[in-house]
Amino acid sequence: MILDPKSLYTLVGDVPELDAPVMVHSLEGFMDAGSAGKGLVDHLLGTLDHRVVVSFDADALVDYRARRPGLTFVEDHFERYAVPELAIRLLSDADGTPFYLLSGPEPDVLWERFATAVTGLVERLGVRLTMGVHGIPMAVPHTRPLGVTAHATRRDLVTVVNPWRGEIRIPSSAASLLELRLGHAGHDAMGFVAHVPHYLAEAEYPDASLVLLRAISAATGLHLPAGELTEAAGQTRTLVQEQVDQSDEVARVVRALERQFDAYTSGAGGGGLLADRSPMPSAEEIGAELERFLAELGDDDGSPAPS
Repeated sequence: MILDPKSLYTLVGDVPELDAPVMVHSLEGFMDAGSAGKGLVDHLLGTLDHRVVVSFDADALVDYRARRPGLTFVEDHFERYAVPELAIRLLSDADGTPFYLLSGPEPDVLWERFATAVTGLVERLGVRLTMGVHGIPMAVPHTRPLGVTAHATRRDLVTVVNPWRGEIRIPSSAASLLELRLGHAGHDAMGFVAHVPHYLAEAEYPDASLVLLRAISAATGLHLPAGELTEAAGQTRTLVQEQVDQSDEVARVVRALERQFDAYTSGAGGGGLLADRSPMPSAEEIGAELERFLAELGDDDGSPAPS
């Protein structure tokens, strides 16, 4: 049976009449180093009022056997089921300007129909610009400002200098396909990718979410509160530096990355941040130290950070 893309979602309540709003999207399941996109979504939903305006059919889009939802068992019965929620929410920034946020699990199937469905919603909701966010691991040090890669359906939407040129092949995602299809349909779409230090990719790194928040604000004019995220980023930086100071091997990695980063930003990097211009410790030399390092970036009780 061929599914109508409109059958993949349900409108919740009245459809608001807004003046060319922005829609931010971050879907869980694809690469998101440092939980950059997820951390941003959690921050926005935790600090701004919101309500669901579109709910997608998880039964049609999510493979439950590939990533089983949580179920709470209490003594002798099942009590709570963590229903996967893929939805578009309406939020307002600190100045009261409304915008949309599409978040939840990345669809496992029906990507083309999902992209068609979202494109139809973009048109119905009058969205002027969609913007996706996530993080990727990069050979950069935590002691330097995080960079971002920008991409868009129109070149004049890209406002930052990307760290590489040329053509590369990368794994696709529902979010990247959505941007491509929106462009084909004549809609403006773009995205920002935070550059997360590769040795912190598996840990929650609020600085990555913060750089995405600032990029969104700069590109859209939205006034997004950053207080709690800024505080969390500062605390994490302190914890990371404490761990680095306790390990000669990790400190040596960071110093090498600093040299490479500084050479690039001073114009001597030539091949970009991905080029290996400085002598770097091998993976074998730093592997054990990095495992211990990441394990210690956990909760205050000493439990390891989730992978």
